[in-house]
Amino acid sequence: MTDVAIAAPNQAAADAGERIVRSEGNAVDAALAAVLVTMVNEVGVVTLSSGGFVTVQPGGGGAAYTVDGWMDMPGRDSVIHGGTWEVTTQYGGGLDVTIGPGSVAVHGAVAAMGEAQRRDGRLPWSEIVAPAIEVARQGFRLSAASRFYLAFVHEDIFGWDAASRAALHDKHGAITNEAIVLPDLVRSLERIAERGPSALHTGELARLISADVLKRGGLVSMADLASYRPVVRPALVTSVGGWALATAPPPSVGGACLAAMLRLLDGRVHGVWDEQARAWLVRVQRAVLGHRLGVLDLSADLAEDARAFLELVDRDAASVLESGSTAHVSAADSDGLACAVTVSSGYGSGMIAEGTGIWLNNCLGEQELNPAGLYGRPPGSRLLSNMAPTVGRHSDGSTLAIGSPGADRITTAISQVLASFISGHMTMAEAVCHPRVHVHRAGRSDEEIKVETDLTMYFGGVGAAVTRPDGSLDAVADPRRNGATRIVRC
Repeated sequence: MTDVAIAAPNQAAADAGERIVRSEGNAVDAALAAVLVTMVNEVGVVTLSSGGFVTVQPGGGGAAYTVDGWMDMPGRDSVIHGGTWEVTTQYGGGLDVTIGPGSVAVHGAVAAMGEAQRRDGRLPWSEIVAPAIEVARQGFRLSAASRFYLAFVHEDIFGWDAASRAALHDKHGAITNEAIVLPDLVRSLERIAERGPSALHTGELARLISADVLKRGGLVSMADLASYRPVVRPALVTSVGGWALATAPPPSVGGACLAAMLRLLDGRVHGVWDEQARAWLVRVQRAVLGHRLGVLDLSADLAEDARAFLELVDRDAASVLESGSTAHVSAADSDGLACAVTVSSGYGSGMIAEGTGIWLNNCLGEQELNPAGLYGRPPGSRLLSNMAPTVGRHSDGSTLAIGSPGADRITTAISQVLASFISGHMTMAEAVCHPRVHVHRAGRSDEEIKVETDLTMYFGGVGAAVTRPDGSLDAVADPRRNGATRIVRC
């Protein structure tokens, strides 16, 4: 039997992870079960129509790897019909988003989860999906993070589609307080449990998704879904303070930015309210995020440009410093296995695919991830991603898993937590709960230094799990998103 520490976005997801551990599952099994429940009850934040990354530190000292399940550009055999429109919301202080059927990209998160489970999980896939089926069948209430986000967008994004409106709104048009029961979602999950992740890419469930998207003017065809493949890559490793930290490599631009920040912050920042430390933190964020906006987001070869940037950070940090809606689960176990999973469906297209109960993503409409424009990438290519799920192994044998949702705040949230924790100046709980700072649109004329006064989910929602050589475990969930933790001893 294996002891496991779990940090999840909500109580039901943490319960799912605990249930899996008590059924003799490990950290990978627990993390994936928790994510699947989150895909049910965090509507607007994440759904089964998500992209994501799974980073795993195998037990026994094996090399960390990342499974890339991020979004593909659709359109292999489709004609653009213009099934999109733009909305402006007040979320995050003001946000322009493209929604509608034409904003739906090719999902891949569940496929990536299946690959990680096949490699390092312990239980059968059907057991991993079972808690999500149970939550959907019994009816679920929206999580705190879901309600917070929907308060800004439930009309503009999730009110235009009849099925979505009926599911989320009461008779007065307000966000429902009742349990949501979607029989079609239960059937979809049962198909995924029986057939595996491929059910979302081939067969009846995939046909239903594609048919509805195409009918309403979108691009996702059966060929797009069937051609999708998760990609396993060596994780991007950074050594800081005795830790070998492994995060998502390109095409996640977030992983490269996190690695650069950690290397530049090493030993320099222990809390953002110290004036000197905050000044250095802002300087680092401005340099790294400015390089991202000016170079990495526009790169034709992101892997090569990210490698060159990190080489420059290691070789000449001074020159670098002078230049210009997501869910996360972490789990680590007593066998030395750690798993970090970050998934997103963007800000939501607003539509439920007919006959599926699945709210579809709008990742083509996330403007920050598509600097070349709405349909600026060739079909089959990966979109950009901010995600940086991270695992680590210390020289003393400790392991950790950490990550965060939060769009372009993902890297700044994780880097600040790790800088404070690794320095030894804060416990993991203190580091997660500490106020943060974020440089928005770094280096641009409209740059804004956002300093957190009251904790808010705009600044991320870090979840971390830690195991130590003496057998002790720790899990921390960010109070910004009302997360939940479990320490399961078997």
